[in-house]
Amino acid sequence: QKVRRKANQSKPPPTPKTLNPSSGHSPMAAVRVILPHPHLPIPSWRPQLKPSSSYPRRAVAAPASLSPSPLTASLQLGDVIEAQQFDRQVLNEIFEVAREMEAVERGSHGFRSRVLEGYLMATLFYEPSTRTRLSFEAAMRRLGGEVLTTENAREFSSAAKGETLEDTIRTVEGYSDIIVLRHFESGAARRAAATAEIPVINAGDGPGQHPTQALLDVYTIKREIGRLDGIKLGLVGDLANGRTVRSLAYLIAKYQNIKIYFVSPDVVKMKDDIKEYLTSQGVEWEESSDLLDVASRCDVIYQTRIQKERFGERIDHYEAARGKYIVDKKVLGVLPKHAVIMHPLPRLDE
Repeated sequence: QKVRRKANQSKPPPTPKTLNPSSGHSPMAAVRVILPHPHLPIPSWRPQLKPSSSYPRRAVAAPASLSPSPLTASLQLGDVIEAQQFDRQVLNEIFEVAREMEAVERGSHGFRSRVLEGYLMATLFYEPSTRTRLSFEAAMRRLGGEVLTTENAREFSSAAKGETLEDTIRTVEGYSDIIVLRHFESGAARRAAATAEIPVINAGDGPGQHPTQALLDVYTIKREIGRLDGIKLGLVGDLANGRTVRSLAYLIAKYQNIKIYFVSPDVVKMKDDIKEYLTSQGVEWEESSDLLDVASRCDVIYQTRIQKERFGERIDHYEAARGKYIVDKKVLGVLPKHAVIMHPLPRLDE
């Protein structure tokens, strides 16, 4: 109650730096102070976690004197649920912040940033993860925040007792300022976002989407190739179950003159919803069974593993798909000299 009264006072605290006034964070978050470290250059941006219009949030009062920096004037993110929620302007601003974060990450070995000091992130993972969970947690800590984490929540949380995802989210949001969720069901992140009054980031929901991986992939293409318009992209492997390829297809469609090649075994072809979306956006796409031919035309080959865990008892389908398309020296031999090979990991024999 004291915090709530403080947040609603007309006179602002002396020198606070808080989240966006309409961020929807708890009153506690609204009055926390962020102190920049004097020895480490702090990026020009400040955290701006503003709910999107599709997910209404409880409003929290904050000092009126605080205004977004020029960089974050339009970069006001709420929940990160799917790749198609981003437009080019937001992507450009995210990538600009990412470049600044590279310098922060390098400098964090000497003096840790305090950009997110006082904030607590909960990583709620119902599926196995190495890179995604650790990368979120490392980033939060390098920016001065703290982490609550649960790995394999499907077995080692109240979900094993039958608790619904919605009830789990209502509980976890009471402990944290933002939730990073990985779940085995497609659409779980959207359900969580509709329940929570704090931001939710989708770190992969079954065969649905993995929007933050797609952000990293597009950023990597930009860094490696030097452009995003006019890219020819080959998506190879398990296209039916691979959430990374789905999100990447959605995101790359924001750019001009894109050509996408789908190369996969018949049992794991890209689903129609992605094809229909690309067509509606004017993106040219083509299905092919010839990896060598596609590789000779592409700027990027994005290879993925065949996901055995998505086949259930249909092991015969898995065996039919496994090992059909492998990047070997023959493929390397036909790639254009500037082209790159990308893989979201983990990798097997592909």
